[in-house]
Amino acid sequence: MSKMSIPALKPNKPRKMKTSRKIILILLLLCVVVLAVLFFRAPISRITEIKFHGNIFATNEQLIQAGEFNVGDQFFGVSASTLKQRLMGVDSVQDVTVLKKFPGKISIQVQEYPTVAYELGDEGTLMAILSSGTMVSVDSSGIAVEKPILTKWDPLDPYKVKLSQALGKIPNQLISDISEIIPSPTVSFPDRIKLYTRSKFEVITAVSLLKDKVEYLNQVTETEEPGLITMLEADSYVPFSLLESDSEYGDGTTNTK
Repeated sequence: MSKMSIPALKPNKPRKMKTSRKIILILLLLCVVVLAVLFFRAPISRITEIKFHGNIFATNEQLIQAGEFNVGDQFFGVSASTLKQRLMGVDSVQDVTVLKKFPGKISIQVQEYPTVAYELGDEGTLMAILSSGTMVSVDSSGIAVEKPILTKWDPLDPYKVKLSQALGKIPNQLISDISEIIPSPTVSFPDRIKLYTRSKFEVITAVSLLKDKVEYLNQVTETEEPGLITMLEADSYVPFSLLESDSEYGDGTTNTK
């Protein structure tokens, strides 16, 4: 009688261990979810303090509104880069540095465009003109006397913005003597302007030339008696005393170039 070989039974792999690992993993995930929910509902996850530094023209309320955030909002609900991008949309703001410090504190350093001139608004309110061309209302008690006043300018005149930008690139000590700037366009120089100085000089130049010519202006005002200064293609200076007696002394023009 032949013997039949019986195949060996394969041992069952333990499934209990796999099931236990799955349960543990699910429990861990649930714990993480619960902790996350508790954290984001807890006061520690909220903005508790917002501090602005350096802003003069934009109020804290305007900056908060522009940034679309406030005390009580989620601290991690908005990034520092997003806040900066939003705040840069404020007209008077030139640059922003946002520092977030957990828990709940946000410190924002604001750099605004400098004031380069002033102008009286339609209702007699004093407006500061920034180097960007933006106009903001200011308290007349805080006016910087070394800044010029712009008069007779059309609000839509494109050279008004260019003038603001040009003034912003000139050191303050070089324009502190300028008291008033008015437009005086011609066909040859559509950006021609007329300046009046505190030292009693009258100056004719152009917006596009002002930055390059202003050093000559100061050389004359610091060394000569009051007169008419022309700074266009060529520079010239004529004392008022000679202009008044032009018939006796000729045109009296002193060319410097």
